[in-house]
Amino acid sequence: MNWLKKLFSSRQQSSISSDDRDTTQSNAYDLIGGEETIRLLAKQFYQQMQHLTDTESLLAIHRAPIADSEQKLFEFLSGWLGGPQLYQQKYGHPALRARHMHFVIDQAMVDQWLICMEQAIIQTIKKPEHQQMIFQAISTLANNMRNKD
Repeated sequence: MNWLKKLFSSRQQSSISSDDRDTTQSNAYDLIGGEETIRLLAKQFYQQMQHLTDTESLLAIHRAPIADSEQKLFEFLSGWLGGPQLYQQKYGHPALRARHMHFVIDQAMVDQWLICMEQAIIQTIKKPEHQQMIFQAISTLANNMRNKD
Protein backbone atom coordinates (compact mmCIF):
# COMPACT_ATOMS: atom_id res chain seq x y z
CA MET A 1 0.00 0.00 0.00
CA ASN A 2 2.96 2.32 -0.04
CA TRP A 3 2.06 3.35 -3.58
CA LEU A 4 -1.23 4.74 -2.33
CA LYS A 5 0.43 6.50 0.55
CA LYS A 6 2.75 8.27 -1.87
CA LEU A 7 0.00 9.12 -4.33
CA PHE A 8 -2.34 10.57 -1.74
CA SER A 9 0.23 11.84 0.77
CA SER A 10 -0.74 15.45 0.29
CA ARG A 11 -4.31 14.69 1.34
CA GLN A 12 -5.56 14.93 4.90
CA GLN A 13 -5.80 11.56 6.68
CA SER A 14 -9.23 10.29 7.62
CA SER A 15 -10.15 10.03 11.26
CA ILE A 16 -12.34 6.98 10.65
CA SER A 17 -10.79 4.05 12.52
CA SER A 18 -13.69 1.90 13.66
CA ASP A 19 -12.29 -1.13 11.84
CA ASP A 20 -8.87 -2.72 11.46
CA ARG A 21 -7.68 -0.13 8.95
CA ASP A 22 -4.34 1.53 9.26
CA THR A 23 -5.39 5.04 8.25
CA THR A 24 -1.74 6.14 8.20
CA GLN A 25 -1.22 3.92 5.14
CA SER A 26 -3.63 5.56 2.73
CA ASN A 27 -6.89 7.34 2.52
CA ALA A 28 -7.63 6.63 -1.16
CA TYR A 29 -10.55 4.54 0.09
CA ASP A 30 -12.10 7.62 1.68
CA LEU A 31 -11.07 10.05 -1.06
CA ILE A 32 -12.89 8.14 -3.78
CA GLY A 33 -16.05 7.57 -1.75
CA GLY A 34 -15.42 4.64 0.57
CA GLU A 35 -17.47 1.46 0.64
CA GLU A 36 -20.24 2.74 -1.63
CA THR A 37 -17.85 3.67 -4.45
CA ILE A 38 -15.76 0.50 -4.12
CA ARG A 39 -18.88 -1.67 -4.19
CA LEU A 40 -20.09 0.18 -7.28
CA LEU A 41 -16.64 -0.17 -8.88
CA ALA A 42 -16.72 -3.96 -8.45
CA LYS A 43 -20.27 -4.13 -9.78
CA GLN A 44 -19.45 -1.94 -12.76
CA PHE A 45 -16.36 -4.05 -13.53
CA TYR A 46 -18.44 -7.21 -13.87
CA GLN A 47 -21.14 -5.40 -15.82
CA GLN A 48 -18.48 -4.28 -18.28
CA MET A 49 -17.18 -7.83 -18.55
CA GLN A 50 -20.67 -9.13 -19.32
CA HIS A 51 -21.53 -6.46 -21.88
CA LEU A 52 -18.35 -5.68 -23.81
CA THR A 53 -17.93 -7.78 -26.93
CA ASP A 54 -14.15 -8.20 -26.61
CA THR A 55 -14.20 -9.80 -23.15
CA GLU A 56 -15.84 -13.19 -23.80
CA SER A 57 -12.77 -15.21 -22.84
CA LEU A 58 -12.38 -13.24 -19.62
CA LEU A 59 -16.02 -13.80 -18.75
CA ALA A 60 -15.69 -17.51 -19.54
CA ILE A 61 -13.18 -18.09 -16.73
CA HIS A 62 -15.45 -16.57 -14.09
CA ARG A 63 -17.70 -19.09 -12.44
CA ALA A 64 -21.35 -18.38 -11.94
CA PRO A 65 -22.76 -16.73 -10.02
CA ILE A 66 -20.85 -13.60 -10.95
CA ALA A 67 -22.12 -12.03 -7.71
CA ASP A 68 -19.60 -14.17 -5.78
CA SER A 69 -16.69 -12.89 -7.86
CA GLU A 70 -18.03 -9.36 -7.58
CA GLN A 71 -18.13 -9.63 -3.78
CA LYS A 72 -14.56 -10.94 -3.64
CA LEU A 73 -13.36 -8.12 -5.88
CA PHE A 74 -15.12 -5.58 -3.65
CA GLU A 75 -13.49 -7.11 -0.56
CA PHE A 76 -10.06 -7.13 -2.18
CA LEU A 77 -10.32 -3.57 -3.49
CA SER A 78 -11.52 -2.36 -0.10
CA GLY A 79 -8.25 -3.36 1.53
CA TRP A 80 -6.07 -2.60 -1.49
CA LEU A 81 -7.32 0.99 -1.54
CA GLY A 82 -6.74 1.51 2.17
CA GLY A 83 -10.11 0.54 3.60
CA PRO A 84 -11.12 -2.41 5.75
CA GLN A 85 -9.16 -5.59 5.00
CA LEU A 86 -12.32 -7.55 4.21
CA TYR A 87 -10.73 -10.05 1.85
CA GLN A 88 -7.87 -10.81 4.19
CA GLN A 89 -10.25 -11.28 7.13
CA LYS A 90 -12.22 -13.93 5.20
CA TYR A 91 -9.61 -15.67 3.07
CA GLY A 92 -6.18 -14.71 4.38
CA HIS A 93 -3.49 -12.97 2.38
CA PRO A 94 -4.71 -12.32 -1.17
CA ALA A 95 -1.70 -14.07 -2.82
CA LEU A 96 -3.28 -13.07 -6.13
CA ARG A 97 -0.79 -14.75 -8.43
CA ALA A 98 -1.06 -18.06 -6.61
CA ARG A 99 -4.86 -17.90 -6.51
CA HIS A 100 -4.99 -17.26 -10.27
CA MET A 101 -2.21 -19.62 -11.36
CA HIS A 102 -4.65 -22.29 -12.58
CA PHE A 103 -5.95 -19.82 -15.18
CA VAL A 104 -4.02 -19.05 -18.36
CA ILE A 105 -3.39 -15.34 -18.12
CA ASP A 106 -1.69 -14.01 -21.23
CA GLN A 107 -1.41 -10.43 -22.42
CA ALA A 108 -4.78 -10.65 -24.19
CA MET A 109 -6.46 -11.69 -20.93
CA VAL A 110 -4.72 -8.89 -19.02
CA ASP A 111 -5.84 -6.41 -21.67
CA GLN A 112 -9.46 -7.61 -21.43
CA TRP A 113 -9.36 -7.28 -17.63
CA LEU A 114 -7.92 -3.77 -17.90
CA ILE A 115 -10.53 -2.68 -20.46
CA CYS A 116 -13.27 -3.63 -17.99
CA MET A 117 -11.50 -2.04 -15.04
CA GLU A 118 -10.71 1.17 -16.89
CA GLN A 119 -14.36 1.61 -17.87
CA ALA A 120 -15.49 0.80 -14.33
CA ILE A 121 -13.04 3.33 -12.88
CA ILE A 122 -14.14 6.04 -15.31
CA GLN A 123 -17.78 5.43 -14.48
CA THR A 124 -17.45 5.28 -10.69
CA ILE A 125 -14.54 7.46 -9.58
CA LYS A 126 -15.30 11.15 -9.96
CA LYS A 127 -11.95 12.93 -10.07
CA PRO A 128 -9.80 12.33 -13.15
CA GLU A 129 -6.59 12.48 -11.12
CA HIS A 130 -7.86 9.69 -8.85
CA GLN A 131 -8.97 7.68 -11.88
CA GLN A 132 -5.53 7.99 -13.42
CA MET A 133 -3.59 7.11 -10.27
CA ILE A 134 -5.72 4.10 -9.45
CA PHE A 135 -5.76 2.82 -13.03
CA GLN A 136 -1.99 3.17 -13.26
CA ALA A 137 -1.47 1.20 -10.04
CA ILE A 138 -4.02 -1.48 -10.91
CA SER A 139 -2.47 -1.84 -14.38
CA THR A 140 0.82 -2.78 -12.75
CA LEU A 141 -1.00 -5.30 -10.57
CA ALA A 142 -2.84 -6.78 -13.56
CA ASN A 143 0.32 -7.10 -15.62
CA ASN A 144 2.02 -8.92 -12.75
CA MET A 145 -0.71 -11.56 -12.94
CA ARG A 146 0.37 -12.65 -16.42
CA ASN A 147 1.61 -16.25 -16.33
CA LYS A 148 1.89 -17.00 -20.03
CA ASP A 149 3.69 -15.15 -22.83
